[in-house]
Amino acid sequence: PDPERTSVLVRASAARRRVLLGYRSEAGNDWSAEVDPWGLVVRHGRWYLLCWSHSSEARRAYRVDRVTGVELLDDTFAAPDDLDPVAALEEHLAEGWEYDVEVVISAPLSSVLLPRTLGRLESVDDTTTRLVGSTSNPRMYAEELTRLSSPFTVVRGPELQAAVRALGRRLL
Repeated sequence: PDPERTSVLVRASAARRRVLLGYRSEAGNDWSAEVDPWGLVVRHGRWYLLCWSHSSEARRAYRVDRVTGVELLDDTFAAPDDLDPVAALEEHLAEGWEYDVEVVISAPLSSVLLPRTLGRLESVDDTTTRLVGSTSNPRMYAEELTRLSSPFTVVRGPELQAAVRALGRRLL
């Protein structure tokens, strides 16, 4: 990302100052929004801005390399007290993709080790865990599920079901 814009975002986050953010989406659309820059997170070599978007009235994560401008504003903000920027980013990256998925895993929640970016893990009972998320890449998602040492069933997401079947055939 641009060092100057990144530096302004870091200073704004530390000083708890709202910014006017210029942004270019992956599709090439330009827009701007007032955001409260809660923090910056580096994940797999990419910088992300975790923030509250006043335009969307929602938590957002923006790639810093797509930021086209940053203007410090006079307004200040308070970040959520319990904010874990890394966990919040990973949860955000697991949401809103093209294909919804739900996977039931035959193992207690405490023994299921999967990246948070796959979705939200929740206990069904003492021996069963549910994974709920979304993906734009069912094949990659299916490959990530191979980390599981317990049986699992894809109960929602025909695209993921097809990808798991294809991966199973390939592995056989």
